[in-house]
Amino acid sequence: MTAPHGSWPSPFTAQMIAQASPRIDGARFVGAEIWWGESVPAEGGRVTVRSSSGDEVLSAPWNARSRVHEYGGGAWTAGADGALCFVHGADQRVYRTPRGGEPQPLTPAGVSYGGLRMQHGRLLAVREDLRPEQHQRAIVEIPLDGSAADDESAVRTFVATSGFVAHPALSPDGDRLAWVQWSTVRMPWEQALLHVAPVDGDDAEAVPTHAALQPEWLSDDELLYLDDPSGRWNLQRVRLGGTATPFAAADADTGGGLWVLGNRWYQRLDDGRTVAVRTNGADEIVQISADGASVELLTLPITAGASIDDAQGSRVLISGAGRTVGAGLWCVDLDDGTITTVTGGAEADARWVPRARPMTFDGPHGPVHAFDYPPTNPGASAPDGELPPYVVMVHGGPTSHVSGAASTAYAYWTSRGIGVLDVNYGGSTGYGRAYRERLDGQWGIVDVDDVIAAARGMADAGLADPDRIAIRGGSAGGWTVLCALVRGGTFSAGISRYGVADLRMLAAETHDFEAHYLEGLVGPLPEAESVYIERSPLSHVDRIDVPVLLQQGSDDRVVPPSQSEAIRDALDARGVPHEYLLFEGEGHGFRAAETIIASLEAELRFLGRTFGFQPEFTAAV
Repeated sequence: MTAPHGSWPSPFTAQMIAQASPRIDGARFVGAEIWWGESVPAEGGRVTVRSSSGDEVLSAPWNARSRVHEYGGGAWTAGADGALCFVHGADQRVYRTPRGGEPQPLTPAGVSYGGLRMQHGRLLAVREDLRPEQHQRAIVEIPLDGSAADDESAVRTFVATSGFVAHPALSPDGDRLAWVQWSTVRMPWEQALLHVAPVDGDDAEAVPTHAALQPEWLSDDELLYLDDPSGRWNLQRVRLGGTATPFAAADADTGGGLWVLGNRWYQRLDDGRTVAVRTNGADEIVQISADGASVELLTLPITAGASIDDAQGSRVLISGAGRTVGAGLWCVDLDDGTITTVTGGAEADARWVPRARPMTFDGPHGPVHAFDYPPTNPGASAPDGELPPYVVMVHGGPTSHVSGAASTAYAYWTSRGIGVLDVNYGGSTGYGRAYRERLDGQWGIVDVDDVIAAARGMADAGLADPDRIAIRGGSAGGWTVLCALVRGGTFSAGISRYGVADLRMLAAETHDFEAHYLEGLVGPLPEAESVYIERSPLSHVDRIDVPVLLQQGSDDRVVPPSQSEAIRDALDARGVPHEYLLFEGEGHGFRAAETIIASLEAELRFLGRTFGFQPEFTAAV
């Protein structure tokens, strides 16, 4: 059939997208089984734990979700005895439950835990105590017998700091602890130190590092870890008291922004082999021999969001997504080459789900990297000469990254005849430190220049209708959306999801983890206050003259509703077409199925009104 772009019949409904490809949240070998965390959108985004035997290990209403550093991570682990340990989202206490039993608390109420790790039968965690009289983070050991459930002093503290900590690792003999630590005035990708200390002493040794990640012990006195002294996060090895040397160096990143606890970019096998993620735009998975020689695991379909979750013998658990498959979890046996799909990872139908095309555009600050998802529908085409509308996607962070992968969420748009361009603007990870630092002091300038260059590049190439390009982003991506609309001249509509609107307001209201983030992105206060005012979209709302859709979670503590509401009020005062949707109970990011459905349908309806097409909301194929 021939129909205008945006009105093509599609099998992808918002209800389907809300239920498709649940987020995988860690995976472990537990005895003969494989366990993994999985979000349940139909239950408000609750994170459950499932097993390869088909059981739900953590049933409702229990929810494995940490709030440490606000973004959480590492909310569950398991022991060799098959007992699950997890942080319950409602109270942030750690619980333990034997297989088939009822959860019993291991920690008292009042503080938050995350980054759980079971080593040598001992449960390590990151504790965040934001009570005024304490206000610190610590690496702790939680007794498994329940003795600390009502006695905070029974939780053993290894190291406490007013800064931030992550990635605890016990030496094989249990005598030393390694961890990553950074100050309150730096972000971990700017500067994070590797520390080592005896578990029974306090004479910690700091290993000179730039932006350390994920230490693991090779022996009782030798460590493997990640750092980027060369401009790329690579594996490093160091003997205590010695000098670090690169291990299997590559022009790619093994590592990324430490937004959540518990990330695993590599796993070391008992026989000396290492399996690692390498990112240069897209992800690849490599096997590294003991002498540092590496080979890509070409038979794995993963190219995006890769995590090396666990290893046992010759088997490795790897989660992620790929250009031809949706999000999933795979078990790889390095000895016999067997690859088993544990969950998800369904092959995408190429007739409906476009393959991501890597794109590079010339920008005023250098090359701009992106992934293009063109309109794709086997039964529909546009009238001759009609170019498709496009949505330019801007990721959050901004120190973050997107890789090209099969996405039903994007197929929601592309199957209807709307193209999607996912931009890794300057400041993104995955292209090295120099690309990441392009944004230093230039937030609101470089990111805006880059998304504009990408959008205009698509139009100049005849791939997108220059009069129907929208921009959409959340959090820091929402900031870029609003800044680009203030700049004007490129985008005909904007969708901001819990976006930053006023830098001074953000500096005053945001949480501890990002309290000083703006100093690197913009400048220190009060010295740079005039820059904060000049850069903020709220200072120049009078320049926004295209329709805007604002979406916000009522419980967002990272970017509070006051940000979106200030823009709403300013647009309303000027009579600029806009819509504001406040989703009750949602935080920084939408998790509940009903929210995802309402948000997607509102966005499609908004673009239809703005770009002059009549979208189909029901599955028409």
